[in-house]
Amino acid sequence: MFDDRAAPSGRELSAALAERMELRTVFDGVLRMLAERPGVANPYLTLADPHTGEIRIEESAGLTPEQLRTSYHRFGEGIVGQVIESGQTCVVHGSSPTFLNRLRRSEPEGISFVCAPVKLSGGQVVGTLSVDREAAEPRDLQVDVELVEVVAELFGRAIELRRAAVDQRRRTEAENRRLRAELRERFHIANLVGTDKSMLAVYDKVARVAPSNTTVLLRGESGTGKELVARAIHFASNRAAAPFVAINCAALPEAMLESELFGHERGAFTGAVAARKGRFELASGGSVFLDEIGELSPTTQVKLLRVLQERSFERLGGTKTIVCDVRVLAATHANLEQSIADGRFREDLYYRLNVFDIVLPALRDRRSDILELANFFVDRYGRDCRPPVTRISRKAAELLRTWDWPGNVRELQNCIERAVLLTTEGVIRVEHLPPTLRGHAPELGVDDDTRGAELGETTLDAALEAVELRMLAAALETHGGNRAAAARALGISERRMGLRVRKYKLD
Repeated sequence: MFDDRAAPSGRELSAALAERMELRTVFDGVLRMLAERPGVANPYLTLADPHTGEIRIEESAGLTPEQLRTSYHRFGEGIVGQVIESGQTCVVHGSSPTFLNRLRRSEPEGISFVCAPVKLSGGQVVGTLSVDREAAEPRDLQVDVELVEVVAELFGRAIELRRAAVDQRRRTEAENRRLRAELRERFHIANLVGTDKSMLAVYDKVARVAPSNTTVLLRGESGTGKELVARAIHFASNRAAAPFVAINCAALPEAMLESELFGHERGAFTGAVAARKGRFELASGGSVFLDEIGELSPTTQVKLLRVLQERSFERLGGTKTIVCDVRVLAATHANLEQSIADGRFREDLYYRLNVFDIVLPALRDRRSDILELANFFVDRYGRDCRPPVTRISRKAAELLRTWDWPGNVRELQNCIERAVLLTTEGVIRVEHLPPTLRGHAPELGVDDDTRGAELGETTLDAALEAVELRMLAAALETHGGNRAAAARALGISERRMGLRVRKYKLD
């Protein structure tokens, strides 16, 4: 007879499982608690390998190395093997001929061997929990049998949670690998669009500098694709698997920018309730892209100079020196040489940044690439439309080709995205382009570019109605929806204009 009040309860065992994070630590702690229970000895957990048919002891309390070495089972073998196959708890006395005594107990006749299955929620048996119980009254033995079954159930839940966590981590890692591969493919140098000789020179420079750790300064007007080229350099380097962290130096005030770059300690300033890593720490092993570098304040310039020289810094409000392994890629649309002459940019920082410079040409200086880029964006934004947008009309293409694109590639991208949303027939026409583009050219007339095949696939009346619809829509848009002005421009009466508006349901 023993005192149940001095022994650990099922609730205590459950709390031990909940409080411990490492599975092996959980098993070891609970098995030790079982071993401390009066009359209980040699608790151990086995796990089964369905591929090999082997059953091994995963964790135990009180077993010697020799006992661990000899307690080897296979499916169906001994009490442990039978419990795994049947999924049912088994209790045998040491004197039973079915008891193999693999632990080489000196006096097996005086014990009862209790073995309970460890199951997952779906009923799959993955192992067993076993204990030796000294000879006891049936009632006392039954209490311990139920306790072993409770602990085995808790072990099954813990194993299932861990497996789910491992599976989730593997799925996350696989997804991260897929995304990294997708990013490498998306930002690979081969995916930069353009065949103008000025862009070919850019590709050559990117290919040369990417494999190194050299600091790169990207120069060019806003919208020329400096960040895209920076990403191409990163993903073509040996740092591709590490983070690419970008920050716009002109988007934040000086105090916030310093915290963003280098991080801060708790209490460094009002609102700093916890320590925070900066972009240089987050990009460890990878690349930091500093856009609009010419907008840095003199104080931040000094700190950045130290990072470039010594590869170390301190967080805002901290004293600990942090060593960083990052590659710096910087970009600016400003004339840094003039900024140096005006005293707004440090000359020593300029020379640290301008180790290898790449100048990106403005879109107006590479007009042969305009339509190639436009078609690239049509394919990107038009494929999901219904019907899909597949091409640009001849007159719209001419308008795109003759525009100066002060916003460069970014402006062209936005222009095509807008036009794709406006068209309803799978073709971008003049009337779908922004008014700024339509207004800069002399009278283009109606964009009646229609392929012969398309004309052959419809009736004359339908083709004439399509032309009439486009002319009406273009006139109304040009005159801000004023029907009278649109009618005068088309040389028709206001009454006829009203009838046509109602016919085609023009807004």
